[in-house]
Amino acid sequence: MKTVSHRLDLTGLTTGPAQVWGGVRLVPLLRAEPVADLRLHQQLYEDEDGWVESSRTTAYTSYIPHGFVAHWTGDGSPAAAYGTQLGADAPERMRLPRHRLAKRTGSDRMRFLPLHLSLEGYLSLHFGGPTIAWEHWSAQALRRGLSPREEEAYAGTQIRGLADALRVFEIHPGQCGVLLYTADLLAAAFVVPHPDDYRALHQSLLLDLFGELVHHYALLSGPVPDFRADLSGAGIRTLADLRAAAGRAERDWSAFHDGVMARDLLDAEYRLRTVHRMGRFTLGRFLPDFRPKQENHIGETVTDADGRVLYLKTFRLSEAQVRRGHLLDRLAAHDWHFPSTATALGLTEPALALRLENAGFGHLLRQDILDRYRKTARSR
Repeated sequence: MKTVSHRLDLTGLTTGPAQVWGGVRLVPLLRAEPVADLRLHQQLYEDEDGWVESSRTTAYTSYIPHGFVAHWTGDGSPAAAYGTQLGADAPERMRLPRHRLAKRTGSDRMRFLPLHLSLEGYLSLHFGGPTIAWEHWSAQALRRGLSPREEEAYAGTQIRGLADALRVFEIHPGQCGVLLYTADLLAAAFVVPHPDDYRALHQSLLLDLFGELVHHYALLSGPVPDFRADLSGAGIRTLADLRAAAGRAERDWSAFHDGVMARDLLDAEYRLRTVHRMGRFTLGRFLPDFRPKQENHIGETVTDADGRVLYLKTFRLSEAQVRRGHLLDRLAAHDWHFPSTATALGLTEPALALRLENAGFGHLLRQDILDRYRKTARSR
């Protein structure tokens, strides 16, 4: 499928008042007009590690506790949340199908694994390794590429304060999503098409995956301040004045949040790759441009024909993960030619070799060449 440059279009969603619990801040996203012809529901899988075929030659392995099923109609008529169980504490658990990360289960239904689409896209980044057999690369790099690749993540149950926050926070009328902050670091975004879907999936954040940076910030940070509107001195004399002042405060908070707190997520350019077509909807995943020392998110979306985001899940990369992506991107951009890549990065070849080694890619270099670069670096 084709990869295109893309920005997240959250048209139709407005930012609601934030709620704070210790170091966790949840910012609701409200949809005035719910999307009626696309619905999501959850499937829980048995408590075991799961592997899913990524291609004919590779497999993706992870702890996979749940999946989403998308159900849509082809004519714009309302769709029910297929499989919803009324009055049940949780959906019935089932064995994880050993197939694909996303697979049609009917003409109008698709099962996919939330966030795992995104993580598999990151892990497969330039997975094949060197495209030309330059002398620097080891036989393993030329034969096996970057296999195996692995990254560390934490379940939502391990994020300090998240379970309590989800339990006590109010779900707003019309809420179709949330932005999750730990220590006011944007940890994740979650958007669904319909308020009923969000109510059913609110607690599913505990089954999601979060990066090590998010986990550490939640563990080590203290309580964050609650941003409360101050209406004193606003010249309020009537209920109409109070209503107008409250409306201004809501708009000011929304503008501050979208323009400051969520700016790096919303303003960034992403490389979007289509995964599946779903009637008038498109399931895709995206990667950032891997900007070192900046905020970088990977994620997945379902968009409509106008590119408007109806479903969204994101995963914030740690600085180490950003560096790994940046190094692989630069190598691929220069056809894996080591001297050219070093020059483009403003580094010496020994310095680039050490960066690769520190990033966990030292095995890609021939051992004699890596040893020579280490010796050169020590002598300097």
